[in-house]
Amino acid sequence: MHYVLVSSCLLGNPVRYDGRSVQQGDAVLDRWLQEGRVVAVCPEVAGGMPIPRPPAEIEPAKDAAAVLAGRARVVAVTGDDVTQPFVRGAHEALVAAQARGIRIAVLKEGSPSCGSGYVYDGHFAGRRQPGVGVTAELLRRAGLQVFSEKQWGEAAACLAALEAGDAD
Repeated sequence: MHYVLVSSCLLGNPVRYDGRSVQQGDAVLDRWLQEGRVVAVCPEVAGGMPIPRPPAEIEPAKDAAAVLAGRARVVAVTGDDVTQPFVRGAHEALVAAQARGIRIAVLKEGSPSCGSGYVYDGHFAGRRQPGVGVTAELLRRAGLQVFSEKQWGEAAACLAALEAGDAD
């Protein structure tokens, strides 16, 4: 059986920066939970960030690849540099995935850790830009397929293809 890494906040756990969750009601997630496939992860908490915590964004005109390379920072709205907990949490998520042979992740869109299609532009003005979060970038580099909570069907199709390949 293949396991799937899922952002803890999507499972109803109050781990987001604002101390809330964004629980998803989706048939795919419900099935995976019943099958025991889901491995929960909150990279920010795993990296040592408190709940709640100030919102954070990757600094303007930079991206997750630059953060992982040490050429950019993740900054809280307070101005504090929170790069190290974000990078540490990304590595913790990767370790969790590798420990179970996980090849698929469904992560919270828009997050500076978990975003897979967009992140915020670093100005704390609510403006989205195409990009990925630090954890999503690290997981993709390691070969995982990363989806957002808007892509349960695509993630399920990817899992089905993986399992079909195992049967060959």
